[in-house]
Amino acid sequence: MLAYIFIFFAVALRFMPHPMAFTPVGAALLFFGARGSRQRMWIPLALMAASDVVLTMAVYRYPFSWDHFVTWAWYAGMLWLGSTLRKNASVVRILGAALAGSISFFLISNFAVWAAWDIYPHTVAGLITCYEAGLPFFRRGLEGDLLFTPVMFAAPVMLGFLVAKLERSGDPTAAA
Repeated sequence: MLAYIFIFFAVALRFMPHPMAFTPVGAALLFFGARGSRQRMWIPLALMAASDVVLTMAVYRYPFSWDHFVTWAWYAGMLWLGSTLRKNASVVRILGAALAGSISFFLISNFAVWAAWDIYPHTVAGLITCYEAGLPFFRRGLEGDLLFTPVMFAAPVMLGFLVAKLERSGDPTAAA
C-alpha cells in the first residue's frame, strides 16, 4: 500500500510548484520496484507516462516527441533497479541505486533532448552544451533522489516502530 501512496505522491508533486527537477519520482519508482507488486509494476509506469503526456501537452504546451519513450524506458529501468533491492536493501545499495538513477537520468534524458530537438547543434560541442545546460537540473534531481529515497525506504521501519511503541503503551485507542 505504501508503494502506491509514494507513487501517487510523486505524480501529484509533479503538478505542484517545486524547485526544478526536485521531485520524488526516482525514489518512488525505486521503492515500488523493491516493495510493490511485481504483477502491477505497469501501474506506476502508466501513471508516470500519463503525467508526462499531460504535463508536456497541457501544462507546458510542448509537442509530444519520441524522447518521451526514452524517459519511459528509464522509468521501467528504475522499477527494475528497485526490484534488485527486494531481497537485499542495505543502506549502501539503496543510496547507490538512488545515485545510479540520478546519473543515468541526467545522461539519458539530456542525450535524448539533444538528439530529438534542434535546440543544440547535432555535434559533440552541441551535446556538451546540452549537458552543461542540464547541470542545474541534475543537481536538483540528485538532491531530491538522495533525500526522498532514504525517507521512503525508512518509512516502513519507522511506521513499524511507532505502531509497536503505541501497542506497548497499553492505550487501546493508540493502535486504532
